[in-house]
This record gives sequence, C-alpha cells and structure tokens, in this order.
Amino acid sequence: MQTPQIEFSRPLDVTRVPPQACTETVTADPKECLALAERFGLPAIHSLTAELKVSRWRGEGLKFKGHIKADIDQTCVVSLDVFRSMLEDRFESYFLPARSVAGADEAAIEESDAEPFENGIIDMGEVVAEATALALDPYPKKPGVDFTDRLEPESEPTGDESSRNPFAGLSRLKEGKG
Repeated sequence: MQTPQIEFSRPLDVTRVPPQACTETVTADPKECLALAERFGLPAIHSLTAELKVSRWRGEGLKFKGHIKADIDQTCVVSLDVFRSMLEDRFESYFLPARSVAGADEAAIEESDAEPFENGIIDMGEVVAEATALALDPYPKKPGVDFTDRLEPESEPTGDESSRNPFAGLSRLKEGKG
C-alpha cells in the first residue's frame, strides 16, 4: 500500500516537547500553498501560518491549541467569481500513541477524540492542513453578492412561453379542449 503524499509536512518529535509546553510556528512555503490549494479545491492559497501551543496531555499524549491565519482565493457559489479573503480560526487537537489508542475501549476513544500517532512523531503541517480544511466555508459568497441578485424576475408567460410549457397540453385536455 502506498502512503499518501503529504503536501505540508512539519514532523514534531514528541520527546522534544517540554513538560511546561512549547510554542511552534508553522508556515507554508509557496510550493506547499499551491499543493494545499489543489487539495482543498481552492483557486489559490497566498499564505498559511499557524501558531501552535503544544503541551503534554494524558501522560504520553499531546494537545495542540492552534491559531490559523490564511490568505486565500475562493470561488463564490452565487456569481462564480473568484475573490480573496482572510481565513482565521482557532482549533484544538489531541494525540495519543497508537498503542494507547489501540488498547483503549471504544468509549474512551470517542470521549477523548484523540488521534493516534506512531514512532513518536506528529506531523504539525498535516494537523494545520486538516484544521484549515475544516475552517473553510463550504459555500463561500463574495462580499456584497446575494442570491436575490441572481434570480430572474417572475412574470406572466407570453403566448409563446405557454405553448412550450409541458403541462399546457394537459390543462387543455382537462378543460375539454383537447
């Protein structure tokens, strides 16, 4: 089985995290921004930065409290125009060694919502990428655009339009004109 290519990788050795916590800053370079934009279906990501506070959690686990800032292009679902916007979000992620998660019962896993990690490594870049994907608006609208701007005004059908109506023939039959 082939492992998926990670576009934005910043491995963190969990043994490097001190007991009193640490702060990590993760920034995507232009090539990584391009790859992430393709992954997320965005026209462009101009910049992506995250500030992460990494602390010990449940013995061998880690907790990430993050703040993401991204400068992105999105496509408006109403007008289909590409527009630029700033994405800013806060998130928390929890990680436990895979052996701890495998040994835990299902209720404990769901309760903790912890992701497993192996070999003492957590990829901070992938954590930030996943948090960014979750923070994206699934139905982005360009500022100032409204659905009512795109609706056709309702009007009475003209003689031509009523003859193209597939139910016009049925109504004639019902009236006894068919």
